[in-house]
Amino acid sequence: MAENEINTLVVRKPCFGLPTGCTQCLSAYLYLKFAQLPFQLDFHLNYPDSDQIPYFEVGNYVAYNNEKGGVIDCLKRDVGVVDLDSGISSLPDWIQTKAMLTTWLADALAYELWVGSEGYSSSPAYTIYYSDLSWPLGKVLFWRKARWIKQKHGINNENAELKKEEIYRRAKSAYGALSTWLGEQSYLFDNRPSSLDATFLAHGLVVLQALPESSVLRSKLLEHANLVRYVQQCKTEFIDDNPTPTYSWQFHTAGSSSTSSRSTSSSKTKSKPKREKTEEEKTFKRRSKYFVAAQLVAVVVFITIMTSFDDAEVDLDE
Repeated sequence: MAENEINTLVVRKPCFGLPTGCTQCLSAYLYLKFAQLPFQLDFHLNYPDSDQIPYFEVGNYVAYNNEKGGVIDCLKRDVGVVDLDSGISSLPDWIQTKAMLTTWLADALAYELWVGSEGYSSSPAYTIYYSDLSWPLGKVLFWRKARWIKQKHGINNENAELKKEEIYRRAKSAYGALSTWLGEQSYLFDNRPSSLDATFLAHGLVVLQALPESSVLRSKLLEHANLVRYVQQCKTEFIDDNPTPTYSWQFHTAGSSSTSSRSTSSSKTKSKPKREKTEEEKTFKRRSKYFVAAQLVAVVVFITIMTSFDDAEVDLDE
């Protein structure tokens, strides 16, 4: 990695006092902080449901989150970012912990954000992902994600309460196991940061900062004082000491923005030199031109399907 090249992590917008409200983006942010890699932050407001975000730009290289292993594994493999998991990623306890974080806890947070909230506009997911979109588009994308989560867990009107209890029971077990494993240490493994610390801390920060006081998941995390301390220490060191950029900064509106102003998380603000976009970036930018049109079509289709579905339910009840 050349010294004069600017490293830029592109994430979803800041909110709830965090540099980004998206757990995947926040996890990447924290990993790079742990790795002590200088980088700038940029924000992408389009594609709230895109699996390419977060992505990382350095020189002519771009690593997208939907590539094999995600953005961090791409950087370790292709750019030489330090591997914080070296020597511990093959441990049975590490593998089990990763499974808990990426399934039970990730599922519980997704449930709270899209299914367990009292409504579209009151859900933190609205602020994190959809508030910059027009009302119809944002609401349809929210409904689509909520519907996908219900289908993933097999949730329907008959078993909704049982599924809810199961999701929270697993989250409670995961928090308990993590609390026991962490003990009085500063990090989960070998008392040094790893990708699992970044994953859990991103989860914990969103739970404590974004979810309301009435949140079931938040209350279960608050039962474990050492986990709360762990999250708060991270917030103090890596977020409170690095003020979050505000909306007065410019934001990404396409796959790459090498000529736009950069919001920075480092001590210096630099201008990134112009470069020729890769074919993947050009494709990503072309797709953005059709984003609104495609989502308008989605609105029409979704409303048509839901109307037909509701009519069928009425006929069945009769």
